[in-house]
Amino acid sequence: MVVLSVPAEVTVILLDIEGTTTPIAFVKDILFPYIEKNVKEYLQTHWEEEECQQDVSLLRKQAEEDAHLDGAVPIPAASGSGVDDLQQMIQAVVDNVCWQMSLDRKTTALKQLQGHMWRAAFTAGLMKAEFFADVVPAVRKWREAGMKVYIYSSGSVEAQKLLFGHSTEGDILELVDGHFDTKIGRKVESESYRKIADSIGCSTNNILFLTDVTREASAAEEADVHVAVVVRPGNAGLTDDEKTYYSLITSFSELYLPSST
Repeated sequence: MVVLSVPAEVTVILLDIEGTTTPIAFVKDILFPYIEKNVKEYLQTHWEEEECQQDVSLLRKQAEEDAHLDGAVPIPAASGSGVDDLQQMIQAVVDNVCWQMSLDRKTTALKQLQGHMWRAAFTAGLMKAEFFADVVPAVRKWREAGMKVYIYSSGSVEAQKLLFGHSTEGDILELVDGHFDTKIGRKVESESYRKIADSIGCSTNNILFLTDVTREASAAEEADVHVAVVVRPGNAGLTDDEKTYYSLITSFSELYLPSST
């Protein structure tokens, strides 16, 4: 088994979710299709609620910013109160959400609505999050060794908490010290990792970031964060240069923590 020694100065392990702790297939085949299938019904059921209205106005604002993009779908402002107007507006939101998802966009507006829809599905017991078998035992071990464990994902903090709170391993939220999403910055920008370190109250070189995406790994490295690239079934392949350059692991059990002195 490959063993990767964790540098002695590391006190924080920062985890990506999709392709790192959770199979990409779970996200691509279960989470995302659920949104596309159910968004219309969800909007019709919850339209009058304040939370839903906030989601829609955030999506409308995003749609205005996107107006110049190819194929962008506008969301009209509320005009009359007629049933036809309402159905037209709901359809515009549905079309906008599906358009953004087809481009795999990570806008806060999209993530917020998705998070609220997943919350409804998880709490109703319609789905459970799947984690790779090595994840929970490894995280427990790191925490016993005095490490802090944080999540950094482009999915909203709320969506992250749902995954950890409703998993096939039960509620494992207590294993995580905190959550970050794109509100702190994009994962491919090195500044985001500096902000995370500030927020945790440590230096960037106290952090080890585990991700399956080399662009994120490279941004984290620029900020002086330690990085390992996680190779999992279903993840995008790496180039030969990337394989040579990055420390690779195929399981969290391959990380070796120096015994804390």
